Amino acid sequence: MTQTLAQWTPMRELEEFFGRALRPFRVTPGAQEAMTQADWIPAVDIRETDDEYVIEMDLPQVKKDDVHISLDENVLTIRGERRREHEENQGRWHRVERFYGAFARSFVLPETVEEDGIRAVFEDGVLTVHLPKTAEARPRSREIEITTA
Repeated sequence: MTQTLAQWTPMRELEEFFGRALRPFRVTPGAQEAMTQADWIPAVDIRETDDEYVIEMDLPQVKKDDVHISLDENVLTIRGERRREHEENQGRWHRVERFYGAFARSFVLPETVEEDGIRAVFEDGVLTVHLPKTAEARPRSREIEITTA
């Protein structure tokens, strides 16, 4: 899934929301219940400050070593995997609703990102990627002195 940081399209976001929300309720022929497990797509928040863009991704129960970030031709890709740590023979499972497996999210970066300054921090199950803006993209302001004539 590729998303652009610079432009928000409400209709696409609405379609994606309903697609994710309804996916677990697809009926599988011959299933004991009308729920199947969907692909895991970690939730992200993207915000902008005067100096940078920030991507925050929820990755509960994911280890830092299982997350990889790459940048290729202005596309930032975050890949990883949440592994199932329990053994199948540890009792009878009646329901498994938490998602496991591989995921990938890609974001087209605006040209105003200083690629060499990108950094990522992983803490308490949240991956935070800092995308600093180029000097030209930062807002400039200064005080203008007023003098008498």
